[in-house]
Parts: sequence; C-alpha cells; structure tokens
Amino acid sequence: MGNKILVVDDEKLIVKGIRFSLEQDGMEVTAAYDGEEALALAKSGEFDLILLDVMLPKLTGFEVCQQVREFSDVPIIMLTAKGDDIDKIMGLEYGADDYVTKPFNILEVKARIKAIIRRTKKDRPEEQKNLIVKGEMKLDCESRRVFIGEREVNLTAKEFDMLELLALNQNKVYSREKLLNLVWGYDYPGDARTVDVHIRRLREKIESHPSDPKYVHTKWGVGYYFRG
Repeated sequence: MGNKILVVDDEKLIVKGIRFSLEQDGMEVTAAYDGEEALALAKSGEFDLILLDVMLPKLTGFEVCQQVREFSDVPIIMLTAKGDDIDKIMGLEYGADDYVTKPFNILEVKARIKAIIRRTKKDRPEEQKNLIVKGEMKLDCESRRVFIGEREVNLTAKEFDMLELLALNQNKVYSREKLLNLVWGYDYPGDARTVDVHIRRLREKIESHPSDPKYVHTKWGVGYYFRG
C-alpha cells in the first residue's frame, strides 16, 4: 500500500490532475473540496501527508492547518496562488511544513511530497512505535510500562497517556485544555485542574525532584511540555 495523501482544493480539475499524477506513483489519494470536509477527513483518517490549498470555502487552508495541528503532526504542504511572502510565512506559522506556489509543476510537488515523507519517516525513530527512550526514562508503548533506570514506575492509564503524548512530541507545549481534550476526550465534564493534578502526581512518580523537573516542564501561563 502506497502513502496516503489528502489533497484539498476547491478546483476539481486541479485535484483531478494531482490525483492522477500521484496515483501513477502508487500513492493513495483522498480528495476534499472545502475546509470543513478536509478537517473532517483529517480527523477520521490516517494520512501520510496533506496537500492543502490556502483559498478554500467554509474554512481557509490556514484555519484547517491550525486546527489539524491541534490533534495531528501529519506533514502539511500549503498550495498558494499568491507569491506574497506573507502567505508563505503565515502558512508555516500555522504549522505547515512546506509550501508550493501556483501555478506549480506537478513533478516539483511530487518531489516535495516524497522528500517530506521520507524525512518524516526518518525522523520518526523506530523506538516511537514501541519504545521511547529519553535519558534514564524508558516508555514501552506496547506494554504501557515506564522505567526510570532499572526501576519500574507504576502509572495510572491517564498518567501514562499524558506522558506518552508529551514524550512523543518533545518540546511541544500543550495547554491544559488541549491535554484535557486529547487525553480525556472532548466530552469529558471535568476542567483543566484535572490536568494539573495528574501532572503533579506524574512528577512525583517519575522525577527525582518534582519541584525541579527533568522531564515534564511547565511553560508558565501556557501549559506543559516534555524535555528529556
């Protein structure tokens, strides 16, 4: 099975041309023609990359990119008809990995896609699938066990879920609300203080000095992040 690509553009002829070219290279293409459809597909499917037009109905490409970044680190290439640097900068500011200016050469687009997917898979260490090693800490994602040195640390399910999320996205700051939504779910009736309590308990279990943490850090006024 080839790489799965989500192509988002309201111009159906452009989508048709991109789809044909990518499928020739063995990629699996799903199309969306507006921002809301793109966001729904991004949430429901696992894609290796999203090719995202800036000018879209319902939600702009920037809005889609920003919202996708709330739940996924899938690579995103923005397509923009404008050559303005501000559009390019905004696209990257919202979390895009690259941009291509229209009119584009499809060979260049394919080369960018392949390069980003290759780099992403290379950057995604083998340990991420089963084992995360950060300093003295080892997280076995398959057995859901955590070790500090040779000592096993017993975490609750939510403590493990939160630690795994933070460790897989090192240096990325998550707000308390974002952690609450990602770990507990959007329909969870509790509030952000739940996150604070779990972070405190987690630190007490994994940190030698919980008040001066080595792994789970606080960015004051923003949220929490992991640094090994």
